[in-house]
This record gives sequence, C-alpha cells and structure tokens, in this order.
Amino acid sequence: MKQLFTLLLISIISIGSMNELRAQDDSFTPMWESFYITPDYTKLKELGEAMAKHNKKYHGEEGPHRAVVYNVVSGPNMGKMVWQMGPLKFAHLDSRPKGGGHDEDWRDNVMPYVKKLSQGEYWKQDMDLSNTGDGNIADTPILHIRFHEVAKGHGYSVDHLLDQISKTIKAMDGDNPWGVYDNQFRQGYRIGRHLATVSFLKNYAEYDEPNTFKETFEKLHGEDAWQPFVRGMQDSMSNSWDEIWEYNATLSGN
Repeated sequence: MKQLFTLLLISIISIGSMNELRAQDDSFTPMWESFYITPDYTKLKELGEAMAKHNKKYHGEEGPHRAVVYNVVSGPNMGKMVWQMGPLKFAHLDSRPKGGGHDEDWRDNVMPYVKKLSQGEYWKQDMDLSNTGDGNIADTPILHIRFHEVAKGHGYSVDHLLDQISKTIKAMDGDNPWGVYDNQFRQGYRIGRHLATVSFLKNYAEYDEPNTFKETFEKLHGEDAWQPFVRGMQDSMSNSWDEIWEYNATLSGN
C-alpha cells in the first residue's frame, strides 16, 4: 500500500492469500475463522515447534482449511498470536480436520503451551468495497487492522461512508490493497468488534510515505464533502482502535 489511511475507517483481518479465491465459484464470498492465542511466554520455543508441526500436517494445503498465523505487534492485544483458517464458507466447517489425530495433537501438543484462547470470530469480506485483488500474503506481510464499533442507531450510515472510502482508495495512485470485513455474529457493545478493515503493507517504510487520501477524496467527492464525511465517521463509530499483525510464515500451514 503506497499510502497509510490514517484518517479512514476500520482496518482486520487476513487475511490470507487472495490467490485461492480465483478457484472459487463467483458466488463464493470469502470468510475466515479467527481467534487470539495468549502464549505461555516461558514456553515460546515449545509452542512454536508444536504449532508449526500441527499446522503443516493438518492445515497445510491450499484451500478452506489452510491455517495462517500472525504475531500481534501493536495495539491492545500486543504479544498475542492470531490463528486463522480460510478463506472458507460455513459449509467448509463441516469437513474441517477433526479425526486422524488432529484434535488430540492440538490438545496434547499445542494447548499445554497456551494460556488462553479468545475472540473466536468469523469475518466475511465485502468484495464490492474491498480492493485486495489477487495479492499473495507473503508480498504484504504487515497488516494494519482497524476495528470499529458502530454507534447505536447509526448503522444506516455505515454503508455510505464505506462506499466513499472504497471509491477514494480505488482512485488513489499506485497499488492500495485494502479490505472490508464484517463480523458474522452479534458482538453487542461491550465487545464492540463489529467491523474491520485491513490495509496490507509490504514493509514498515510505507508508513513514512505521503498520505494522499484526503486530497483524492476531495477530488473525487468534492471539497465540501470532506467535513460531512469526518462528522459522519465521528457520529457513526462509537469506538475504534488499531492493531498491527505480522505474518509468521514459520508457524503457518505453508
């Protein structure tokens, strides 16, 4: 991504290689299963060895059951890992790895080095709004994720705001991979992880590059549209926060 969208909406989830989607039916809307892992920090070596072995044995092939692991390096969940499976649809969960020693291996060889599992979620990508293309996860190993809580009574305005953002990003110069993701189950307002977007970065140096989002927005939508957009974001989102995830190829399925 040539620019960092510091003024935008929400930046989630892997999320995964989009090359896999080309083999899917046109009606397939990609989704990912995701959860945080709080490791036993005194046993990181053992956890890494066990998880890498598990993922490469049971979740290594391209397809809906492929596992990808991220290290959370910034934000409220810093120090945790994220385990994701997909892209998939709900029907793929019926055939997920279970037998053949899968469950026993996770229980006996991975979980002894884990303090806690949390935020088990399913995130579905909005393909119309997203600008992810067919990028490979290894080419953009840094994910800038922004989670947002939609304010009570303001859900009606979110689609319009996201559409403005999406059109602006697609109009910006260069490659600007960015995705919009919806949490598939009710989160309430205590958890509040309603929506997320992901900005996919090749390296940290991209944070130093000029941000042309506002300039492009005003050219596309008009200068008089900027302040209503800012107010709309403030009114529609009651909370938001960022996390940075780094792709961990060693622990991932392949």
